[in-house]
This record gives sequence, structure tokens and C-alpha cells, in this order.
Amino acid sequence: MSAKVLLLVGTKKGLFLFTSPDRRHWSASGPFHPGREINHAIFDARTGRIFATANDSWFGCELVSSPDLGGHWEPATLNPKFAESSGLKLERLWHIEPGRANERGVLYAGVAPAALFRSEDNGQTWGEVATLTAHPTRAKWNPGAGGLCLHSIVIDHSHPSRMFTGISSVGVFRSEDGGAAWHTANRGTRAEFLPDKRPEYGQCVHKLLMTGGAKAVLYQQNHCGVYRSADGGRSWDEISAGLPSDFGFPLALHPRQAQTLYVIPLQGAEFRCPPGGKLRVFRSRDGGNSWVTLGNGLPAGDFYGGIYREGMAADALDPAGVYFGSNTGKVFHSDDEGESWRLLADDLPPVFSIATAEIA
Repeated sequence: MSAKVLLLVGTKKGLFLFTSPDRRHWSASGPFHPGREINHAIFDARTGRIFATANDSWFGCELVSSPDLGGHWEPATLNPKFAESSGLKLERLWHIEPGRANERGVLYAGVAPAALFRSEDNGQTWGEVATLTAHPTRAKWNPGAGGLCLHSIVIDHSHPSRMFTGISSVGVFRSEDGGAAWHTANRGTRAEFLPDKRPEYGQCVHKLLMTGGAKAVLYQQNHCGVYRSADGGRSWDEISAGLPSDFGFPLALHPRQAQTLYVIPLQGAEFRCPPGGKLRVFRSRDGGNSWVTLGNGLPAGDFYGGIYREGMAADALDPAGVYFGSNTGKVFHSDDEGESWRLLADDLPPVFSIATAEIA
């Protein structure tokens, strides 16, 4: 393996970085921004810069970045902020997403209360994508247990101006024109907690991801099932059959196989732990038509932690590595696409997010 794997682990008390030349021996650094809640952190391969959401209930929220793998950090000069006339106040930064390869300075950020922000200067200043905030349905948006949060941003790299957002508990929105207009994209997904079980919007999407390639496929882990869309979110097919539960948060996709995905089911909204206390990852290699259980090396019982929505990711190596972290401070990893697992880190603060990158 010529490249090193970089693992970015966002926690309740700071950001930790792990690097490995072989996915067996790991070096750790951090915590960076100790005491801050890092809901998400990513490595932007276009610039070699790390971006992280640093949230604090007292000091507020800011986006920070590092050009040298944590050697030093720079805050944004103008963080996401609502116009005073809106009556909205920033509560939390949830997610960061780089733009396309030919949009070198473009990044997006999802926040609570649900809104999308865009930067065109490499994260230095941020402006609101007001068309989503002003969507005609907004007056009827309701928060999930984690608040009214925009937590998923998906750029369709096969389409020059298509993108998606996932909002809890509102659902998926699609834009075909770079954010100038937004359309609900929830047909086929359930909302069992509402009188209308299949509404236009009001579903509680937990995580939304898209495969690469010319025929990109969308997947989502929802409050009520796992779903697949092969038509750009215009309709969804449920693929929960074969899983022990239709509830969960994390989702990861294989870097090259559009039909391979990973989920970690939890028992349910009232008890957010693996069913029966058995920590298991479930993998499908046929787009969710069937699932296999992956537990070699994972706790076989008495595990009552949970995994948050950003808490699982895959690397781009061959075979692909898969990683996830728990709210009990454990990080597990597999270097053989989930066939076997090892404990990479223990006794960390609760893990909010996992992201991977390959570095020189």
C-alpha cells in the first residue's frame, strides 16, 4: 500500500486523527479543539485541507480548517449565520461537504435549524442558500429527536448541477439547478409515526449517500427502513427485508461497487442499541436485495452502545476498509470489506463522526 490511510474521528470532546501505512499499525494525534463537539470533519483532497465543525453550547459554533493535518488551525473569517431579519439563530454545525473537482473553492455546510450554507473561497466565508430555507413547506417542518438538522449533503458528480439534502425529520430535497430551486424527494419512504404513513415530506431520514459512476444510486438509512433510489430520488424502493430492524443511523458505501452498502441496525427509537446487545454490521452486495451479517471480531453480546449518523465510513483502497465508532468511545475497523473486525481505539469520548482519506 503506497498511500497512508487517514481516519478523522470527531467526538464530543475534540477531533482525533489516526494514520496507518497498512491498516494494521496506527498512529494517533489529538485531540484537536479539545472540549469542542466535532459533529463532522473531512479531508478535502482538492486542497489537502481538513475541515471540521466545532460546536460549543457556550461559545457557539465555528468552522475550522487545517492545511497541515492538524499542525495549526484557522477559523473561518465569516461563519454560517442567519440574517437578523429571519428570526433564526444558529444552533449547531452538522455536516461539511466539498464541491465538485472543478469547483476548487466550493464547500457546503448543513446546520440546525435546518439550512444549507455555501462557501466559494475555501471555507473562509459562508453564505446561506436561502432558496431552501424559504421552501414553501418550511412552516410545517418538525424536528427529530436531534433537532431540526440538515445533516446530509450529496453532490451528484454525474450531473453538473444536481444535489440533495437530508433533513431530520423532514426528508430529502433535490435540486436540479445548483440550489436555485428545491423539490421534495420522498416518494416511497415511510413515516410510521405520522397519521399519513407516506407523506410528501415529514419522513425522518437519518443518513443519505450516493454512489459514484455514470449511473449513480442513492441510498438512505431512515427512521423507518433502508431505501434505494436509481432515478435521482424521484422514487424509493425499501430494502429493509433481511435486517433485524428497520431503524438505524449510519450508512457506508463501497468506493467502487454501486451495489455494496453497509448498515448497523439498532433495536428502535426507544432503545437505540444493537438488537439483543449483539454488535453486528450488515452488508449487501446486490443493492439491498439481500443482506449478510458481519460480526467476526465484534462484541457478541452485552454491547449497549449506539452509532450516530456520521459514525461509519469506507476507504477507497482495494479491498475496501470499513470503519465505525460508537457513542461509548470505541472505533472498530475492517481491512477486508467487513469480513473481520479489530478494535482500533477505545476509551475515546463519544464518537460523532468517522471519515477517511488517502494521503501521501
